[in-house]
Amino acid sequence: MAMLDPATVMALGFGAIAAIGFMLVATLVRGGGRRYRRRLANVATGGQRSPEARGPSEMRSLSRRESATPLMDRFVKRWLPHRELLVARLARTGRSITVGHYAVTTGATAVTATMLIFLFTRLPVMPSLLIGVAIGIAIPHFVIGQMGKRRIKGFLNLFPDAIDLIVRALRSGLPISEAIVGAAHEIGDPVGAEFRTVESGMRMGRDLDSLLWDIAKRIDAPELRFFIIALSVQRETGGNLGETLGNLSDLLRRRRSMRQKARAMASEARASTMILGSLPIIVTVILLLTSPSYIRVLFTDVRGLILCGIAVGMLVAGIGIMVRMAKFEI
Repeated sequence: MAMLDPATVMALGFGAIAAIGFMLVATLVRGGGRRYRRRLANVATGGQRSPEARGPSEMRSLSRRESATPLMDRFVKRWLPHRELLVARLARTGRSITVGHYAVTTGATAVTATMLIFLFTRLPVMPSLLIGVAIGIAIPHFVIGQMGKRRIKGFLNLFPDAIDLIVRALRSGLPISEAIVGAAHEIGDPVGAEFRTVESGMRMGRDLDSLLWDIAKRIDAPELRFFIIALSVQRETGGNLGETLGNLSDLLRRRRSMRQKARAMASEARASTMILGSLPIIVTVILLLTSPSYIRVLFTDVRGLILCGIAVGMLVAGIGIMVRMAKFEI
């Protein structure tokens, strides 16, 4: 291996990665065919077997039907630390994204970024691989976080209207559970989708409080926790629940208005953060494309790598400080 040039080593590495990818795809396709035949046989027999009559291997196969990447899910479940945190983060998006999908996307992004960096910047193999892995980890993490924040924002925009529907149902004489179910069918997503899980959970025999706290795990917002605590307190102590929820709806609308005003006042600081934070990255990319020999020393020499690390740390610290200064908690 010491006699091979970097381009040959890179080609061999990409070939090995492609071979592993083809093996995974073949395994998944073969597993999908088996699951299809098993489901077809189950439909043909009418599905009369109860869960108690199934063996352990059959129960495991039934649990794997929920995922399109069971092999990757088992691998990640065994080797990934703090898997529960990742599962909760994926659940906040409201999409059927499994840990296996996330792992495959991360690997594909890392490989693609490594190839593009190596081909267009002519950096050595190891710096290209390190930068590609960092990009492959950062992009899916950022996208999942933004999807979760966007869903929470959409939930909070419709949540006061949903509370108003619940208050009207309570004043007409309906119990709180029926009022929530009625609001779930009247309001749009994501509030309607989350409240419909309450309806299906109550049909399974679960209590209302535990179902609402399950929603709070996916929708990490203080407004929803206020709603759940208000319901719990009023159900235990009594009182006019409709009036309490009406006051809560008015409070949430005022909080949203105040938050929008604060965001408008901090728009200049956010724009300055985006411009100042993106300038070093833009200049580096331009130099890599126009004068790669001029800037390549930063990535090939040890002193250049140390300077890059210091610069990245200072840039991240500066962006973090400016973001904190422009963020108001209301």
